[in-house]
Amino acid sequence: MSDDAVLLTIEDDVATVTLNRPDVRNALAADTAERLTERFDTIADSGARCVVLEGAGPAFCAGGDVGAMVEGVAGDQPPAERVELVVAAIHGAIEAVHDCRLPVVAKIDGATFGAGAGLALACDVQLASPDAKIGFGFRRVGLAIDSGVSYFLPRLVGPNKAKELVFTGELLDADTARELGIFTRLFEADQFEDGVENIVTTIAEGPTVALTQAKRLLDRGTESTFEQALDDEATAQGLAFTTADHEEGATAFMEHRSPEFEGR
Repeated sequence: MSDDAVLLTIEDDVATVTLNRPDVRNALAADTAERLTERFDTIADSGARCVVLEGAGPAFCAGGDVGAMVEGVAGDQPPAERVELVVAAIHGAIEAVHDCRLPVVAKIDGATFGAGAGLALACDVQLASPDAKIGFGFRRVGLAIDSGVSYFLPRLVGPNKAKELVFTGELLDADTARELGIFTRLFEADQFEDGVENIVTTIAEGPTVALTQAKRLLDRGTESTFEQALDDEATAQGLAFTTADHEEGATAFMEHRSPEFEGR
């Protein structure tokens, strides 16, 4: 596989990861998923302060590579090997995205299905254009759900609605996905690029240590007791209080000006 299957650029503190297989609608074959994991591993030490995940061409991600699945069936590949080669690799990529310490923004300008939908939900923020669509139609290829869908989807829409979406395989348009909270924001077509850039810039120019701690707290919060959440918040603030960005933010507040955070 070429390095070009998953691109990584870093500019103005923003790391942009692009799934670059538009000929197959950015489907996740095992090697593509492994390269995606590698790209996120690279970001960890890059100095970036925000990550954007996008797809090249007319789709965000069509999910698992069905062509590879058909080859596995035709070649009598044992199911355990198929799980290891495809699902395990994709799950590694999902974990890399979800566990990234930086805020990760999904830029969804087109359709995303199955494992691609799980990949979008593994991000922290989902920004969509009117052309965005999302579906959890694993049933179409006779499969259960994977790619973190069983974790992410019920937390967003509730367990019964999640079951309905999975059982029917309904493809949601951008408006419906926004109403359900699956997309965090929907832009008009002529405002999509600027809208995404504004939000990403706001995140990237923020107090990076504080935001990464806030991400960690919010990810853990749904599974913590109230007392655990308070303890975790105290620990996080103890770290944030030591940062240059906190000093700058407090000083800027007292001086009635906008802070200029440096991410440290």
